[in-house]
Amino acid sequence: MGFFKKIQKAFGMLRQEVRILVIGLDNSGKTTLINHIKPSSSSTFEVTPTVGYNVEEFSKNNLNFTVFDMSGEGRYRNLWEHYYESVQAIIYVIDSTDSLRLCVSSDELSTLLSHPSLSSRSLPLLFFSNKMDVPGALSPVEVMKGMELEEIKDRPWHITASNAITGAGVEEGVAWLSEKIIENQERGGHK
Repeated sequence: MGFFKKIQKAFGMLRQEVRILVIGLDNSGKTTLINHIKPSSSSTFEVTPTVGYNVEEFSKNNLNFTVFDMSGEGRYRNLWEHYYESVQAIIYVIDSTDSLRLCVSSDELSTLLSHPSLSSRSLPLLFFSNKMDVPGALSPVEVMKGMELEEIKDRPWHITASNAITGAGVEEGVAWLSEKIIENQERGGHK
């Protein structure tokens, strides 16, 4: 790190660059959730289903975020793996009201974790158990069991109940993720 960058970092003027992949099945609330992560000045609340992917850039928690919002439709899920190599964290959004597709979501997670670009890296994983405000929604513990998250032992992970429409739970999750990203970067990288 150069002299001027050290000074900038010492005075809190240097923002770290962070690339995050946001994935989950279609209709889980990924784009709406991202709108709550972004600063309010750059948020939009006209949300349409994502086709392919969208890229969002913004600053928050002394980090410069580049967020890849990936479509969760079956025909687009193969695009996810093209971003594994370049990200520092993954946000996985789960529709807690869709208990029928929880096993599909769990299978997608298993495929993701076994991918060669991710299996050797301990990227932090943040799970949003979304739509918690809807009657009949599974609790975060039920989602955790259904997704078999307790089997993840090779990387830090956290599950947070969320409501993407109101933003409930979003800040808690982002704070945890920001802390883990900074810890990982201070340790020297992506491993």
